[in-house]
Amino acid sequence: MNGLMMDVPLTIPSILKRAAQVYPEKEIVSRWSDGSITRTNYGTLYKRVVRLMNVLRDLGVQPGDRVATSAWNSSHHLELYFAIPSLGAVLHTVNIRLFPDQIRFIVNHAEDRFVFLDRSLAGLYAELQPSLTTVERYILMDDRGTPPTTMPSPASDYETLLASASDEEYFPPLEENMAAGLCYTSGTTGEPKGTLYSHRATYLHAMGACMVDSLGISEKETVMSVVPMFHANAWGLPYACAMTGAKQVFPGPHLLGGAIASLMEAEQVTLSAGVPTVWNILYQHLKQHSQKLTSLRVIISGGSAIPRKLIADYEHDLGVEVVCVWGMTELSPIGTVARLRGAMRNLPAEKQLAIRATQGISVPCVEIAILNEEGESLPWDGESTGELASKGPWVASGYYNTGKPNTALTKDGWFLTGDVAAITPYGYVEITDRKKDMIKSRGEWISSIDMENLAVEHPNVREAAVVGRHDPVRDEVPVVAVVLNEPRPQEEIAREMRDLLATQFANWQLPKLSDIRIVEALPKTSVGKLDKKVLRVQILNSET
Repeated sequence: MNGLMMDVPLTIPSILKRAAQVYPEKEIVSRWSDGSITRTNYGTLYKRVVRLMNVLRDLGVQPGDRVATSAWNSSHHLELYFAIPSLGAVLHTVNIRLFPDQIRFIVNHAEDRFVFLDRSLAGLYAELQPSLTTVERYILMDDRGTPPTTMPSPASDYETLLASASDEEYFPPLEENMAAGLCYTSGTTGEPKGTLYSHRATYLHAMGACMVDSLGISEKETVMSVVPMFHANAWGLPYACAMTGAKQVFPGPHLLGGAIASLMEAEQVTLSAGVPTVWNILYQHLKQHSQKLTSLRVIISGGSAIPRKLIADYEHDLGVEVVCVWGMTELSPIGTVARLRGAMRNLPAEKQLAIRATQGISVPCVEIAILNEEGESLPWDGESTGELASKGPWVASGYYNTGKPNTALTKDGWFLTGDVAAITPYGYVEITDRKKDMIKSRGEWISSIDMENLAVEHPNVREAAVVGRHDPVRDEVPVVAVVLNEPRPQEEIAREMRDLLATQFANWQLPKLSDIRIVEALPKTSVGKLDKKVLRVQILNSET
């Protein structure tokens, strides 16, 4: 017997319509490349999206067509977030930080018909244009940056198209399982792979982000998405904010230190999200300038593990709570969030910090497990480790248009994440490493993440990364690369670092003094994660 409930599709345009009806006056703020600020609201956003949908129709966009965006975080990009999927087409956000060859591969693989891009980024597409075989037209959005010397062709101006478009409102009926968005992985191993998001997955993911014990997005918040809109839907924040009527602040290309601090203070941002590198640089800026942010309450940190010390420093020095999250492009991307349970707030501060530094518990609708090499589930005892696996309505069941069998799923339907983890009896995920980053020494495993987290507790270390290198006796040994706050002799840092690591690692796990290396900067991926693949190559080259 079926339940007597309405079967209403969960679609992206319903998020937009609610924002315009219930919160038309709530602000959307954009800072552009030249530092200027513009303000709009959800009511105006709705009207512009209607016009933009008609622009897309006039261009000949059909349901299922892929339409690319290549832009910073702005109100223009937000308009495209709604207009493209509301027409039944697929929003393909292109990571502007990828290498040109990767962008060429992604655009051709997706078979994008049109590319909407910030004018200051158009030079790249002018170079790529001859090899982008499916793109019919480029639509240039004025981000008030320096225009490049060359432009792709044929090209149209975004505002000119909007001004001449009809304001007749027509939202076609959509099925909730229709494709709405497409995002490619950063391709750290092999070619980038595409994850195709449905309307239903995106809608449910936004609801999950709004839950109090998840990201806690609500109408009272002023949210700055530092995490880029060109990757993993900016962690779903643009949709979650529209769903609840939260004020949105978009920082454009100015994403570090003083630029972020000034905008946060001016707009009274209460919640922001980004990768640990951003929060490390912001903290250093605030510390150096003896500055505090009067409105900021919560930082959402994901993409890689954030040092425990930085979590404590933000709380102690600035009164800001850092909430750790874990996810992947293939999870839309939110999987787990580290918030304390009520009873845990009575624990000693050090134990609370240890829990907050985990990856947290799964968001409702997301199931998790740790699997051994035979695919069997391991107990949640905080000690057993295996590959973290996930299921859920916003978890990918495969990759877009690969032409190959799907190897990401087990026979039981678990998505294999590639992360090695344990899960505590209370359900908190503790990732010990990526499978490919574990260091095997004399047949035993060393966690590079645990070693990195301890290394950054050195008072003069800003960032640290640990990778393995081949050793004829031990198979692999750890190499610790550190970025310093203040210059110090190599020998002194190496001895101090080895002594620090010896407080938690056995002698056989410790790096040699010569394998503790001071570097000017650590390589990062296009989305701000440590790029250990590049670091391994740099270390190998330094030895030859």
